[in-house]
Amino acid sequence: MILAHMDTRFGKFVHDFPGRLAIPLCVYSGLEITGESIEDMISVPGSQFKAIMALQDRYRTPVLLTAIDTTAEAEAYGCEVKFSAREAPSIVGRLVTTAADVAALADPVPGDARTRVPIETAWRLTAEVGESVPVLGTMLGPFALATRLFGLNEAIAATATEPETIETLLDNVTGFLCRYALEFRETGAWGIVVAEGAAGRLSSDGLPRFSTHFVKRIVKAVKTPDFSVIVHNCRASIDHLDAITASGASMYHFGAGMDIVAALAKVGPEIVLSGNIDAKKIFLKGTPQIAGDATRALLEATRPYKNFIISSGCDIPPGAPLANLNTFFRAVSDFNK
Repeated sequence: MILAHMDTRFGKFVHDFPGRLAIPLCVYSGLEITGESIEDMISVPGSQFKAIMALQDRYRTPVLLTAIDTTAEAEAYGCEVKFSAREAPSIVGRLVTTAADVAALADPVPGDARTRVPIETAWRLTAEVGESVPVLGTMLGPFALATRLFGLNEAIAATATEPETIETLLDNVTGFLCRYALEFRETGAWGIVVAEGAAGRLSSDGLPRFSTHFVKRIVKAVKTPDFSVIVHNCRASIDHLDAITASGASMYHFGAGMDIVAALAKVGPEIVLSGNIDAKKIFLKGTPQIAGDATRALLEATRPYKNFIISSGCDIPPGAPLANLNTFFRAVSDFNK
């Protein structure tokens, strides 16, 4: 019998990988090697490609991911984006505030504005490494994108006061995200990471209605034996686990707030989980000793579970010391000897 986590090309890669697979979300750390700017990396495919390949050259990363940019899809809808020299970009204000605004919302095409950057980067990566190294694209999930357009706190509140408006908005953005994910599939990538962290702010009752229902549409639209869907929710807790895994995705990636050992025990060996070293506390603000200790502790705690990929719990922020990433990879290497 082929287990559920082996039903895709990437799932088989994970299952057959010797030792503990490590896939930190660390593309911004590549800028510490290339010396290029944050704005260049999320605006110029060549710059993002260089950052990813610089990390691959330094750490022999077993999997290549495009950068998580939480503003690209929203910009394609018309949101204003604020760029910073030291931090990831952010959305300025709210694009839609009423049901009428939502009903009149544009329907962008994948590749509009900066959504072309990760797609073109994925094309370059697959051309560079061929079939030898898995390439994963990254994009926002439905509720995460909806909150960029409507405002995070406002969207959370509206799930109670005007849920139909939020569902209409989610229906719109999910259609776009399905088409966007298909563009990644066309590049030859092995899968897509769907970043749905904002859904971790929903209750365990609200998450199925306003996130899982729409993530399922993406899974149904794009998942094939050659293309995986990985759901990333950096704000989820153990209370959200059942609702998130009900999406039918290939794998699930969690942040520091998830009790990963309890989650692994709960889901069983047929579902692959990943995470969850605190990206800010450990990788950005910690020391190499702290990063190494945290990595070794998580490796030991998850030793019995083959269905676990060690990673940062969220995207490692720009400016995180490479020394901390060095100790992470060194600890994993030592563990795998």
